[in-house]
Amino acid sequence: MATHHRFLVALVGGVSLGALCAAAAAAAPAADADRDARIARLEAAVAALQGEVAQNQTLQNENAELKAEVGELQSQVADLKSSTVEQLSDVRQTAQNQPRVSLAGGRPSFSTADGQFTAALRGQIQLDTAAYLQPSAGPITTDLRRSGPALGASASNVDLTHARNLKDGTLWRRARIGIDGTAYGDWDYRILFDFGGSGVEDAGQLYEAWAQYSGLRPFHIRVGAWPQPIGLEDQASTNTQLFLERPAIADVARNLAAGDTRIGAGAFGYDNYWFVSADVTGRTIGVVNTGTVISSLGNAVGAAQTFGDQLGFVGRGVFTPFHGSDWRVNLGVHGSYVVQPANTSGPGTNGLTPVSGMAVTLKDTQELRVDGTQLINTGAIPARNADTIGGEIAVQKGPLFAQSEIESIHVSRSDGQPSPTFGGWYVEGGWMLTGEPRLYNASTAAFDGPAVAHPFSLKDHGPGAWELAMRYSEADLNFNAGPLGAAPMADAIRGGDSQIWSFGLNWYPNQVFRVMFDIDRVRIDRLSPNAALFQTPTGAQIGQSYTAIAVRTQAAF
Repeated sequence: MATHHRFLVALVGGVSLGALCAAAAAAAPAADADRDARIARLEAAVAALQGEVAQNQTLQNENAELKAEVGELQSQVADLKSSTVEQLSDVRQTAQNQPRVSLAGGRPSFSTADGQFTAALRGQIQLDTAAYLQPSAGPITTDLRRSGPALGASASNVDLTHARNLKDGTLWRRARIGIDGTAYGDWDYRILFDFGGSGVEDAGQLYEAWAQYSGLRPFHIRVGAWPQPIGLEDQASTNTQLFLERPAIADVARNLAAGDTRIGAGAFGYDNYWFVSADVTGRTIGVVNTGTVISSLGNAVGAAQTFGDQLGFVGRGVFTPFHGSDWRVNLGVHGSYVVQPANTSGPGTNGLTPVSGMAVTLKDTQELRVDGTQLINTGAIPARNADTIGGEIAVQKGPLFAQSEIESIHVSRSDGQPSPTFGGWYVEGGWMLTGEPRLYNASTAAFDGPAVAHPFSLKDHGPGAWELAMRYSEADLNFNAGPLGAAPMADAIRGGDSQIWSFGLNWYPNQVFRVMFDIDRVRIDRLSPNAALFQTPTGAQIGQSYTAIAVRTQAAF
């Protein structure tokens, strides 16, 4: 049984082995084929990888070449940048060293690159045209309108003609050309000539010539000839003042120790809320001026040399106690003192200067200069000294503006008579119809014209700037004048009293040009100082009332 069992096991094992061998023999060719296919695929993949490797190597070589080229280009760009920067630096340096030219505000200006040296041209042209609406002149025996010396007459003469027939016509009121600027940063200068005049034009004269040190800001020191600051209206620019002329009393006060072409030395300082100035003054510049001195041929030969120039002092202080973003109030005081008037006669036979040799004369041409006749005039007052004192106020709120001044003038007589005091005041205001405010000028503590918001242009429909103005002024140059019809007392001074209403319309087409239209209603009250000299009845009224209409065309830069 066991033998039978082993036989069966051996038989089964042999059959199984045979089957396996037969299966293996049958599967061998198929495995070889699959292997060969895999090998072929692997060889193809290897070949492809080798191709990619070769291609990548080529790309790497190309990339290396490109990198080399890029590096070379970058080097060239760096060199170009460096060269360009150097060239730009040279260009900038050259440009910075070039003089600068400007036409800001229509004013030709030149300066060095660092601003240490500047020069600017300055020009002002004002042509006035006026008509005086007076009654026609009557016979001198019945038409008693008179004035002091006329243009072309000597100081001892009386004008028996012009007061009765004030000149209608034209006048180049100002025709100025000059230059101003800065030298070495802290030094300023100005030279200005004027060919205009009052009544008639001058042949031309030096109007301003001064040097100024400004290295002590906010203070400045000035020496030369210029209109020293004596009041609010005096400091307003003649390019932008409300009316053609200053108020009569302001003009009288300024001409005592300051005024146009006055030689002096002084200092001033300011910021936006305060201003102070002090000056010592002398004579005015002597020029050929019609009516100054008349030769034997009747020609003007120029100012006579004195035996001693006038010496005076002028001062002004202003502060702003109240102000806001579009409004301010300025208050100020000012004054002048003539230590000694000019000595015009020299020593007399006794070695002493005659009383008449040192005198003060107060006068004015009633706020319009087309006719230069002075209807109020004290004549020469023998004087040891004289002084003025005044107060001022200015108020601005947006386009509205008003200011006022009051003046008192005292003369210490040297002829033994009581010393007179004269006075006057004015108030004026303006309204910018187009809304621009007048600009405050801190360097003068006064208000200039507006910055024109919309310059006149037919193309752009710009109206320019328009302004309405009104003023009342009074200047009283009478002292103990006495009643009408009476002879003057020994101490009387019948200089006259002027009362003037003025109405104005101002048009600013732009910052360079301006047109002004004024109507003045003038009343002069004056008694005849001397019946024989003035050819009138004793104590006759020699004043008058009239209306003047005037137009000014102006170009200024």
